[in-house]
Amino acid sequence: MLRFFSLALFIFSINVVSAQVDSTQQNSKRNPFIVELEVENGGILASKDVKNTTFEHAYYNGINLRLGWKIIHSSDKLFKLYNNPIYGFGIYSSTFNTDIIGSPYALYGFIQSPFGKLTSQKWHFDYRIGLGMSGNFRPYDEDTNPLNLVIGTKNNVYIDLGIRTQYQISSKFRAGAGLSFHHFSNGAMRLPNKGINLIPIALSITYKPAGEQRLQKERPLMDSLKGKIYYHVNYGLGFKQINRDVEKRYMKTTLSAYASTHVSPKWRMGGGLDIFYSASGNNEEIAGDEHGKLAAKLSGGPSYYIAHILNKNLVLNGNIGYYIHNQEFNGEIQKIFLRAGARYYVYKNLNAGASIKAHMGKADFIEWTMGYTFNR
Repeated sequence: MLRFFSLALFIFSINVVSAQVDSTQQNSKRNPFIVELEVENGGILASKDVKNTTFEHAYYNGINLRLGWKIIHSSDKLFKLYNNPIYGFGIYSSTFNTDIIGSPYALYGFIQSPFGKLTSQKWHFDYRIGLGMSGNFRPYDEDTNPLNLVIGTKNNVYIDLGIRTQYQISSKFRAGAGLSFHHFSNGAMRLPNKGINLIPIALSITYKPAGEQRLQKERPLMDSLKGKIYYHVNYGLGFKQINRDVEKRYMKTTLSAYASTHVSPKWRMGGGLDIFYSASGNNEEIAGDEHGKLAAKLSGGPSYYIAHILNKNLVLNGNIGYYIHNQEFNGEIQKIFLRAGARYYVYKNLNAGASIKAHMGKADFIEWTMGYTFNR
């Protein structure tokens, strides 16, 4: 798990550093530095049985400190398409006011993009995407913490989304209000893994030492992308606990091939094939009489592919697929499978990243991916 967290932060670190380096090469001016402090509370989402046990006396409060840079000076045209977004790092701390869950913290990278009427003197709108690592959970334990029915690990994936409006107090300060969404999960590396979902109300204050800079909305031409077809080959590796009463985790791998094309400068869509291998198919207690057979270990089917292009190197990827063949004893509990993740092009056409494969709302496993894109 720590490797996943490190990779998530590493991806965002590369983006912030590369954007700053690109700025230095293109222009002697620096990208403006920004500091934000945000408090949030309420909004625990849980089923009735979990509310009456794990969250019976819980109430959520959280705080975020974010440090970022507004990308104004860069040769990457996508920054203009996203209205000069903020790239940065965040520190998160929270409490559920109960010993059952613990008091989680998180370190994460984030991207914050303005939208709406950018020329407004007073009111501003933005949305945020964040990914990182969390710790200090008090996980499920049959003897010492049996009421925690949602998280089986101290460290978990942290996914952060947000939308808000801000009011310009002065040239250097903004006050904001909005909604956030937080998700904590370990990708079934250790059960239970129902995950924790929060939709708190958030209040923020933003400080810009260099003052407010008025930027016009620009739409640079990107005609070279039209009609271009990209071919992707990816390999993923992860581990999954099948039974909560048995601590052993089994290797799972993925081999994927897709083709995609731009439907807009920010989006690519396409399709392809996913093939999955589950080592748990070798275990007689899990697979029964089918254990060891190829059909017990392999599954897969066609999938729809979508990619959200954040900049020239960073991509958010997703899939909706349908199993032609699957095995429920390997945790493939539905015919439809989903995937969501992030990939960074570390060298030319070679990318690395991580994603969560799931069956509707239930995580299957976390994939560590390496891939190559042809015709990029």
